[in-house]
Amino acid sequence: MARHVINADITGTVFKIETSVGAAVAADSTLIVLESMKMEIPVDAPIAGTVAEILVAEGEAIAEGQALIVIEG
Repeated sequence: MARHVINADITGTVFKIETSVGAAVAADSTLIVLESMKMEIPVDAPIAGTVAEILVAEGEAIAEGQALIVIEG
């Protein structure tokens, strides 16, 4: 099973985590919502699979390119 790491496209804050470890997710479903400059930016699953790891917490400051979540699929 392939592991796919999803990285942040922006610098900001983790506003809300919309999934949990072990959850089955469909491609294009929202996993995490980031906040940057008072805008909410959804991070969507690029593939269908199972959430293996969540590497951030709500309220955490994140940097562009930082790993956010791992999906196995």
